[in-house]
Amino acid sequence: MKLQSIDWVVIISFFIALIAVGIWGHFKNKNSNDYFVGGGKIPWWLTGISHHVAGYSGAVFVAYAGLAYTHGFSIYIWWALTIGISVLATIKLFPVRWVRLRKNFNIQSPLEYLSVRYDIPTQQLMAWSGVLLKLFDVGAKWAAIAILMKVFTGIPIIYGIMLAGCISLVYITFGGLWAVIVTDFIQFIVQIGAGIVMFLAVISKLGGFNSVFTLWKQLPEGNSHAFNSPYTVGFALAFLFINTLSYNGGTWSLATKYISSPNEKTTKRAAFLSGTLYLIWPLILFFPMWAAPVILPGLADPTESYGILTLTLLPAGFIGLILASMFAATMSMTAGDANTISAVITRDILPALSHRFKITEQSRSLITARIVTFTFTFCTIIIAMQYESFGGVLGLIVAWFAAMVGPISVPMLLGLLPAFRTCGPRAAILSIVGGILTFIITKTFSCSFAVEVGFPMFISFIIYVLFGFLNRKRKIDPKIIDMLTVLNKESKQE
Repeated sequence: MKLQSIDWVVIISFFIALIAVGIWGHFKNKNSNDYFVGGGKIPWWLTGISHHVAGYSGAVFVAYAGLAYTHGFSIYIWWALTIGISVLATIKLFPVRWVRLRKNFNIQSPLEYLSVRYDIPTQQLMAWSGVLLKLFDVGAKWAAIAILMKVFTGIPIIYGIMLAGCISLVYITFGGLWAVIVTDFIQFIVQIGAGIVMFLAVISKLGGFNSVFTLWKQLPEGNSHAFNSPYTVGFALAFLFINTLSYNGGTWSLATKYISSPNEKTTKRAAFLSGTLYLIWPLILFFPMWAAPVILPGLADPTESYGILTLTLLPAGFIGLILASMFAATMSMTAGDANTISAVITRDILPALSHRFKITEQSRSLITARIVTFTFTFCTIIIAMQYESFGGVLGLIVAWFAAMVGPISVPMLLGLLPAFRTCGPRAAILSIVGGILTFIITKTFSCSFAVEVGFPMFISFIIYVLFGFLNRKRKIDPKIIDMLTVLNKESKQE
C-alpha cells in the first residue's frame, strides 16, 4: 500500500513546522547560555515533556514492537515501569543538583563540573569517549529513520537520511535548545495523536473497549505475564539500576533538560511529569503491539508488526500521522543529542585544547556554538550516508556506546553526592575501565541477558565505591568540598 496525497501533506506539514520552530528559536538566542540551556528559563511542562519524549526512538515502533509481539506485557515492566520508577524515586536527588550546578557554577554542559569534581584529564576522557562514539550513535539513528521512510514510502535510504538529517540540521543549528524543546513538544503531540488513533483502531478491530481486558486470554502463552524469559526479574532490576543513572543525567541530553530549568521547584515538577507519563502513556502506545499476535498471527518478522498494523487498519491521512510520529520519536533523540554534544565540545573539549576557545563575548560564544553544532550534526549525516560501508563495524560501535554510557554515568552521577566525596579521579577512571572490560567479558562468554545488560554498570559502581572507601583518609580538595556543600543545600528562594 502506497502513501496517499493526504499522508504526504501530513508528513510535509510536520517537517515545515520543525523548520519554522528552528527559525523562531534563532531569535531566542543571544549567547551560548541561551543556545545550550535556554538561559535556564524553560517552563517545567516543556522540560518534562521533552525529557519524556527523548526516551523514545524509532526502535519503539520496530525493535520494541517485535518484543511486544513475541514477549508481550513484559516490555512494559522492564522498560517503561523501570524508567518511571527511577525518575520519580530520585526527584529530590539528581534533578535539583543539575539546576544547582547551573545556578551556582554557570555550567552549560553536563560534563563541565567534572574538571573541578575530579580533574581535567578525567573530564577529557569522558568527553572525548562520549563525543566520538556519539557520532556513530546519532548516525545510526539517521539511518534508522531512513529505513522506516523507505518501508512506508519507497524513498531510497540515502535520500531519507538527507531529508531527515538536513531538516534537523537547520532547526538545531538555528534554534539551539529552545528549538529542540519546542519541537519535542510538537513531536509529543504528534505521537499522542498517532498513538490514540492506532489504539482506537485496534480496539475497534478486536470488538470494542472490552478488548482492553479480554485480549490477554487470547495471546500466546507468557505474553500476558509481567516477566517472560529472558526478560526476568533480574533483567528488570538490572534495567532499573541502569535507568536510575541514565534518565537522571547519565544520558547527557537528559541532564541538559534538568539544567535548563529555572529552579529546583520547576525541575522537580518536570521530573514528576516525565516519570508519570512513563507509567501511563506506554500502556496505550504498546497496546496495539501487544494485540498484534491476535490480529496478525504468525508473522515471519515481528519487528514489522506495527508497520503492517498501520497499513492494514488505518485510512489515508492517519498513516502519514503514524509515520510522522515515528520520525518525531527518533528526531527528538538526535536533536537533543546534537545540542548537548555540541555543548560538551564547546564548553569542555575546545577550551582544553586552546585558550582561544575560552570565549567571554556573548556574540562570539553564540557563533562558536552554532558552528560546532552544524559541524557535529553534518558529520553524523555523512556517517549515516556511509552506513553500508561500515557494515558490522557501525553496529559494533553503537554497541560500544551503549556499553560506555553505563560506566561513564557512575562517576558522573555519583560525583554529585557528598556520600562519595572521597571518590577521586582514580576511582572515576578505573570504574569506567572496569565497566568496559566487564562488558567485553560478558560478550565473550555469552552470559545471560540480565548479566550482559547490568553487570558492567554494577562492576563500575563497585569499583567506584571501593576506591572511595580505600581513599577515605585522603585529603580532599577544598574546592570539591565547597562544590558538594553547595549541591547538597536546598534553595529556599523559589
